[in-house]
Amino acid sequence: MEKKELRVIISGGGTGGHIFPAVAIANEIAERFPDAHILFVGAQGRMEMEKVPAAGYKIIGLPVSGFDRHNLLRNVKVLWRLYRSLMMARKIVKEFRPDIVVGVGGYASGPTLWAATAQSVPALIQEQNGFAGVTNKLLAKRVEAVCVAYEGMERFFPADKIVMTGNPVRQDLCRSEVTREEALRFFDLDPGKKTLLVIGGSLGARTINRSIAAGIDELVSHDIQLVWQTGKGYDAEAKSFLAARTDVAGVRQMPFISRMDMAYKAADLVVSRAGASSISELCLLEKPAIFVPSPNVAEDHQTKNAQALSSRGAALLVADADAPKMLVRQAIDMIASPEKLARMAQAAGSMAQRDSAARIVDVLCKILNI
Repeated sequence: MEKKELRVIISGGGTGGHIFPAVAIANEIAERFPDAHILFVGAQGRMEMEKVPAAGYKIIGLPVSGFDRHNLLRNVKVLWRLYRSLMMARKIVKEFRPDIVVGVGGYASGPTLWAATAQSVPALIQEQNGFAGVTNKLLAKRVEAVCVAYEGMERFFPADKIVMTGNPVRQDLCRSEVTREEALRFFDLDPGKKTLLVIGGSLGARTINRSIAAGIDELVSHDIQLVWQTGKGYDAEAKSFLAARTDVAGVRQMPFISRMDMAYKAADLVVSRAGASSISELCLLEKPAIFVPSPNVAEDHQTKNAQALSSRGAALLVADADAPKMLVRQAIDMIASPEKLARMAQAAGSMAQRDSAARIVDVLCKILNI
């Protein structure tokens, strides 16, 4: 590639798990190529339309949405939106003239990668999960490389296109020098007590939230403090539930945690869905965790993500259906055993993939010969 200003489209989103890695990749590109032009393409009405501009990047939204697996009639509208999104993506690629397109998963990634490769624009996929979705499997034949975070992805992609890079995580987490004492002060918690961090994802997780609410008596009786991100959808219910109690002085509930570096540092144990970004963060930070995979994701990929860790002693896995009875009990048992927590933290750290954003941009540079 001749010397000129680099032009890159990064497409995807839908959840924080897609957005944070995308922004990390963009930041790495901007750091290496200060004159680069970076454009995001996301899905209208999804969180990337807010989070990406907040990170300092321009974004265009497509009207694309996911297929409804329960109501087939609604998919007529979904197909129409997909067609419109393909046409819009084609126009965006033609007008922006990218040197390369990066797809990070999410609704907008498919139309954008398809439009780019149809116009002979080089592209790469960043597959975050241990079980690839249908769209990425179809597009893999059209792109130059597939960056992955799990071994054994030859089941889904051409082996000669796979590059093991890991999943990029939020840079503030990696660079944070916060101490445990500072983190506990931030949440106004007692340094003499154990702390459980519960994060159901940026959108919230009903099963996790209701399991924690049902087990609050047990947590309180075992002197366990709680930092609880409920998501927006469960925020009002949780606030109402806690307001009616007088024994929850050690509970810090909020819809969204802005300082995840503080939350992770304060935590002795983490309860989380098994999204790829959450897993990558927890491994890098060597945090013991209990994963409750979401049952509402394509190909049940969160269960596969969690199994990759639980099979190596790097996490516990509690099925969503079992969480109401087992989750709090498992958390209490783990917190009661510092030895188990230490072993799990060490195992998680051994699975960490460091400098993932840099590795992915290395792949991008190799494709473009720059």
